[in-house]
Amino acid sequence: MSERISQLDAWAVVVPDGRYEAERLFHHETLELPDVERVRRPAPGDPVLVVTGDDPPLAVALGRVAPAAPEEHDPDDPQSENGTAPLVVTYTRRAFDEPVPAERLALAGPVTPVDPALYRELADRIGPPPHVDRWMVSLDLPIEASSPAEAVRLFWSYVMELGPRELPAFVSPADDELAMQAFVLGAEANQDPEEDDD
Repeated sequence: MSERISQLDAWAVVVPDGRYEAERLFHHETLELPDVERVRRPAPGDPVLVVTGDDPPLAVALGRVAPAAPEEHDPDDPQSENGTAPLVVTYTRRAFDEPVPAERLALAGPVTPVDPALYRELADRIGPPPHVDRWMVSLDLPIEASSPAEAVRLFWSYVMELGPRELPAFVSPADDELAMQAFVLGAEANQDPEEDDD
């Protein structure tokens, strides 16, 4: 089931290289892109394909352009009114774990108009939102500390410092703890040292 785009223009928006990993590893409701020119800029409500800048690009999400926040004008700074509000895309469907190749999409910069038929084709390939299940996610860290409160502080410090690049998170369906799997960098990771030796 594709998004209905009626008379609205459709667009492809490239996730900047430095932002892609954060979008893949953390849940965000919106994608904010600064410095998008006003000329040929998507309007609020326009449907968007969020894509990588690869060749060929990969479609990783669907979204809609959110209304821009009102720009603030600093009366002491005559240049402030020349600023461009960031382009904000609200996600309607994420496909970062199963990106869709978009070979026929010819990108012309960070924002590119897309033929509505091609948009619908790629949106159909991404598909509707999947069924939502309940999961148990845990993170176990052995911590040496002088008190429980200090252990908690050290725990959050380690989590912030190491993050999803180094810390395995353990995930299982809410009703089946024996199916637990470890994930690092958003992908399943083997945590059994004996299996690594084989």
